[in-house]
Amino acid sequence: MRIDDLNWMDVENYLQQEDRLMLVLGSCEQHGYLSLLSDVRIPLALADAASQQTGVLVAPPVNYGCSPYFMAYPGTFSLRATTMLDLVEDLVRSALHHGFRRILVLNGHGGNDLARGRIYEIANQTPDLQLAWYAWWTSHSVQEVAQKFDLKPAHANWLEAFPFTRVADLPEGEKPPPYVPGLMGAEQARKLYGDGSFGGYYAAGVQVYEELFQACLQDVLQLLQFEAQD
Repeated sequence: MRIDDLNWMDVENYLQQEDRLMLVLGSCEQHGYLSLLSDVRIPLALADAASQQTGVLVAPPVNYGCSPYFMAYPGTFSLRATTMLDLVEDLVRSALHHGFRRILVLNGHGGNDLARGRIYEIANQTPDLQLAWYAWWTSHSVQEVAQKFDLKPAHANWLEAFPFTRVADLPEGEKPPPYVPGLMGAEQARKLYGDGSFGGYYAAGVQVYEELFQACLQDVLQLLQFEAQD
């Protein structure tokens, strides 16, 4: 159940029975042959699937994130770090104002990780607020699936090539991971990464994606239970 499918009266009625909310943070950045909005599509798909099972409301996703290192790839739109921090704080405080007290942030983009610090500050100021943060690709569940199929996760490789993120035919085989010297500017990053994939297999089998999605979904459902408060 998404907020964009409701009117304000529906949300008011929801809040009379429920105080949980899922907030998706993503980005619009290069993902090789995959959608520029892959970092939105994946956590949003997880949120929708979890909502179908729990009825927890899904806020409109944030389609932009911090991606300055990919600005040499057309189609990438990047927020300044300060903008991202203020944006996340404003969204969380808006949710608090309306009565949401248990908020699960589903982050789809590593560049947004800086927002966790600002969220911690809000949590310290709001004792009755419960927050959870889930970056799906960093989870133990994903690591277990990758190890099971002997695959190495990386940006814009098989890991993110779900059927719903593919917008072009994917190359066959695998790409040798480039040597990364450290912090790079956007132009240097494009020269290093070429098509945008960080290396490894471009795609995996259907079973991999089924197990990967279900493993992440179980993580989300667990987090939505939140911890009991006295």
